[in-house]
Amino acid sequence: MLLHLLYIIAFTTLAFLAVGNLIRSMMTLGMESQRGQTSKNWTVGNPQVSGASRLRVVPHPEFLDTAGNVINEPLLVMRSVSVEDAREQLDALYESSPGANSSSDRCEEI
Repeated sequence: MLLHLLYIIAFTTLAFLAVGNLIRSMMTLGMESQRGQTSKNWTVGNPQVSGASRLRVVPHPEFLDTAGNVINEPLLVMRSVSVEDAREQLDALYESSPGANSSSDRCEEI
């Protein structure tokens, strides 16, 4: 009985800590989103732009090309494929692979 009570207290404490952390993260995210559009403009290169003391924000390295310039194009483009199209493409890959058996040897779906 004492062990059950200890588990209840421990998990209740963890739940309160998790909810508190969630609320704190949401508040931080809300404050950052209201800060303005200046944080979204990356200043790469000379941090002293026209004598103004602007905060220099360095973007993530995946957003930079080999020359260090910011990439302004999508990095991942996904398109929707139907299940039948995906199955046909996978079958074609399987049949063109070097160890593939003929399609008559495979088990057909029932």
